[in-house]
Amino acid sequence: MLQPMRKPGGKLPILGVLTFVLALLAFVVRQGAFWPNVFAQGWEPDIRAFEEQDRVNPPKAGSIVFTGSSGFTRWNSLAGDMKPLPVLNRAFGGSQYTDVNQYAPRTVIAYHPPAVVVYAGDNDLAAPGPNTPQSVAKQVQRFVEIVHGQLPGTWIYVLSIKPSYLRWDAWPRMRAANQLIQDYVKTQERVEYVDVATPMFYGQEKPPRDLFVEDGLHPTAKCYALWTSILKPILMKRFGPKAASQLSLGEDRVSEAILPELVTR
Repeated sequence: MLQPMRKPGGKLPILGVLTFVLALLAFVVRQGAFWPNVFAQGWEPDIRAFEEQDRVNPPKAGSIVFTGSSGFTRWNSLAGDMKPLPVLNRAFGGSQYTDVNQYAPRTVIAYHPPAVVVYAGDNDLAAPGPNTPQSVAKQVQRFVEIVHGQLPGTWIYVLSIKPSYLRWDAWPRMRAANQLIQDYVKTQERVEYVDVATPMFYGQEKPPRDLFVEDGLHPTAKCYALWTSILKPILMKRFGPKAASQLSLGEDRVSEAILPELVTR
């Protein structure tokens, strides 16, 4: 910590005080610019680990990508819960939407998925800092722009920010962000908002305690089962075997309709 110099009498001269204040401000500004870069660089090993996994065991083409923060990172039963849908978990715990956006080219776009499911925002509004419901909603918008800028045909499913006991004081801000996100998503094509927060309350003032592990933050198997019951039917309707067969049937009918015309030419 910087310390101002004192005169022998113990009083701080005005010039010394001003110099100390300016130096302190410069120090704070430098820290503000420095730490976000440090945190951003902190995810690089996680992303490189994903890329190494892909090299050793290439993921199945057409997998639905899940990305975001620890709400997905800890979903160890995800692949089984989503069967028969092929999924690929590329979430990295502790991340905020800014991190998700920064690494989207490597965690989402690189796979050319038919769909991506994203969960973040929890850490954004719980951590001390400048984030607001409005800024989080803006980051969601940025995520959509990044993905659809490269993959306009990919469906994007944005999960609502969940409530938790550990971050209950932040829930009003999270709820406000959810509403802003939902309002934005309604204006977009191939983007859908999935509300997992409201069902977690079961009509009560607070969610049941058994939806969270001991830390009061991360989901339990019961919570993931609830999320599965909400999300899986949505994905199955558009990407499940029945949807694929209907799409194939539709393509066959188009071919049958075109073939006679081609033959008579």
